[in-house]
Amino acid sequence: MTQNDVTNTLTTAPLPLAPGDWELDPLHSAVNFTIRHLGIAKVRGRFAEVKAALHVGESLADVRVTAEIALASVDTGNPDRDAHVRASDLLDVEKRPTMTFRSTRVSGAGEDWTMDGELTIGDVTRPVTLAVEFGGVVDVPIDGSRHAGFEATGEIRRSDFGLDFAPGLLGDTVKIQLDMQFVEPRGA
Repeated sequence: MTQNDVTNTLTTAPLPLAPGDWELDPLHSAVNFTIRHLGIAKVRGRFAEVKAALHVGESLADVRVTAEIALASVDTGNPDRDAHVRASDLLDVEKRPTMTFRSTRVSGAGEDWTMDGELTIGDVTRPVTLAVEFGGVVDVPIDGSRHAGFEATGEIRRSDFGLDFAPGLLGDTVKIQLDMQFVEPRGA
């Protein structure tokens, strides 16, 4: 089997999800991050306002994920720090209100997947790769809906997006952890 045959098999294999447009379950989803402070400790935070969509086609080549995050919804558990993070010398949410993600390729099998995409903050777009763990699909007994769960992890360098305030005070690497649930389209 050639490398081209392997690639074609990976992108045309049947998926464990029903085709259609899966909706985000915002009550059971989270966008979290970790960044080093002074090089000795980690500050953890999250973004509370997230919109995301999962389009599943007949094969991996037809899978698309998009997400939009309101940067002003940053929450590190400290209101004073959050106000500073939103200010013009760091995120500058007046100038950069959202962060968006658009997948460009999904590959993998079983529980372990990789998603390549483009992350845009303000007017800067950079490639990003996320390791994705597929948690499975389950029927919810309360309402009969079907949910799929995913955890995605990756890293970005904030300097790549022009967010280079206070090097030394804040680390350049931001670790990302996404816990997402999507709801299967009705009638799928």
